[in-house]
Amino acid sequence: MNGTESAIAAAVRAAGESSATAVTVAVLADGREEVRCFGRTGRGPAATACTPDTVFELGSLSKTFTALLLAAMAARGELALAEPVNGLLPADWPAPAVRSAEPIRLLHLATHTSGLPRLPPGLLATALPAWNSNPYAAFDERRLRAALARTTVRTRPGRRYRYSNYGVGLLGRALAERAALPYGDLLADRVLTPLGLRSTTCAPGPGPHATGHRHGRPLPPWHIPALPAAGAVRAGGADLLHYLRAHLDPRPTGLAAALRDVQRPRLRLPGTAPGSAPGDELCLVWNHRRSNGRDLYFHSGGTRGFTAFAGFSPRDAVAVAALANTGPALNGRFVQAGYEVLRAAGR
Repeated sequence: MNGTESAIAAAVRAAGESSATAVTVAVLADGREEVRCFGRTGRGPAATACTPDTVFELGSLSKTFTALLLAAMAARGELALAEPVNGLLPADWPAPAVRSAEPIRLLHLATHTSGLPRLPPGLLATALPAWNSNPYAAFDERRLRAALARTTVRTRPGRRYRYSNYGVGLLGRALAERAALPYGDLLADRVLTPLGLRSTTCAPGPGPHATGHRHGRPLPPWHIPALPAAGAVRAGGADLLHYLRAHLDPRPTGLAAALRDVQRPRLRLPGTAPGSAPGDELCLVWNHRRSNGRDLYFHSGGTRGFTAFAGFSPRDAVAVAALANTGPALNGRFVQAGYEVLRAAGR
């Protein structure tokens, strides 16, 4: 068994040990695409075989779509990465208080350097009753406005890395406000449709969806009404591989400038950043690592019932997506196995 086959097998084993019933591993290497599907969409007689179009929740992998949306709008001249976020929020909304002369800019939100906390103030109180299933569901627009009024940024924006669902969620809200479209509609118009992504969406749809599981228990679909840009995107393995392929060869897509821009390193990450190692860099949301002379770009995501990994290597024209319908394990083995598939593919 070669390195890629061994890594794929390890990913499937890791997902199975965490109670997944459906696993998809999609690989582009040596000019060939393969979407491997294992298991069924859930437990019980209504479950169907997992296919390349079976949709999984992507969790924080959604943030890479938001970064591409930001870059696409910047390329169209609709906004600038250096634009302060305050000017893009609704006029009657409060803005985070910043204790420095430097405002929070869109670039800060896309690089986790805004100084905003990981979660909005007040979210935990609404999340606790549904902590193991749908913790964001009760955090609506009214509560987001209240959170903004309670937010104070004490460090200078742009100075320090601090991973923030709140920040990227707020970025999506700002982009939607500038375009006067809901985030899901805007993403479809500017990114999903131009890339030809057929199964990718921000809401549960009528197509074949896997059922999420946590510790073997089936969960309802994930809802994140106030912060969809941080974690609401869903996709099948075939679509996700198509999305990654566009990053390898941006020219045919109409989003060439934006796809190049999201790959430009912006800052060096501390070794304590999620999934990072000393020397890693952050682009627009994407993590960047030099490994054996290769540039690897990657990100992971999870909801309560799903785990996702995606990565690509432009020099070798390699892309990998790994999806499982079980929540992230503490040992991170499924995500690490997805990363090992990326490392092994194309060697």
